[in-house]
Amino acid sequence: MGQMHIMDRNNDYRLGLYEKSIPNKFTLKEKLRICKETGFDYLELSIDESDLRLSRLDWTQSEIQELKSDMQEVGMSIDSICLSGHRRFPLGSKNQQTRAKSIDIMEKTIILAHSLGVRLIQLAGYDVYYEESDHVTKQLFLQNLTRCVEMAAKYGVVLGFETMETPFMDTVKKSMQYVHLIQSSYLGVYPDIGNLKNSSLLYGNTVNEDLLNGKGHIFAAHLKETIPGEYREIPFGTGHTEFEDNIKMLYDLRVRMFVAEFWDVGRDSWYEDIIAANVFLRSKFQSALHN
Repeated sequence: MGQMHIMDRNNDYRLGLYEKSIPNKFTLKEKLRICKETGFDYLELSIDESDLRLSRLDWTQSEIQELKSDMQEVGMSIDSICLSGHRRFPLGSKNQQTRAKSIDIMEKTIILAHSLGVRLIQLAGYDVYYEESDHVTKQLFLQNLTRCVEMAAKYGVVLGFETMETPFMDTVKKSMQYVHLIQSSYLGVYPDIGNLKNSSLLYGNTVNEDLLNGKGHIFAAHLKETIPGEYREIPFGTGHTEFEDNIKMLYDLRVRMFVAEFWDVGRDSWYEDIIAANVFLRSKFQSALHN
């Protein structure tokens, strides 16, 4: 796996790689190297609902220092964290122990980000996931979100809502309701344009119209392919996400951090698939920004 230079990386935007696009058999140091070799600018670390990834929140100081040394040695940084562990332990759960766990996960993720030099955490926009959402779960979510944002402010880390596939927060407009309620510089939106495309079919708007609702509050964006009703594992170029139009809008909204979100699905060609994703998305930036 030699060093590769794919397209023009001197644009004033940065394109990160979602950790889960790389087979999990590799160490984080190896994933950093693969991220660099395939032409991406940074790695987005995953803290999902699995015990394996949640255990990262209990890394020792020496383990954190080792990862920082690995980043320096490889020449590749971790610049964002995708925190989806709240699916399993949601902030709005009616179970008090689950809510306590959700706050603990949030605090540990913020401290981990601070220790690694990461400034941006993507929050899953769920009040609950495996429970029924109602006015109680929404109120609990708001209460605990307020605590989370205060913790983030303490460490100088920003939290951005991912727009999801459930009605609770499937648009930027819905995310902004909570941003306006909290009124903190440390809470904003980190939308997924693939999810937004599916939502636009439900609500009769365009993705760009919805993105405008977040003007001044969008920290970064996930670039993902979707098809109607399907949100995961759709190969780039085979779906309906409007990459060029959405990238241009996001760029006009002063967004400069982007992440290619896709998954390793067990293909032998996983390495080539990562390169292809880079080439595909860089070409969309080229078209969106220079045509």
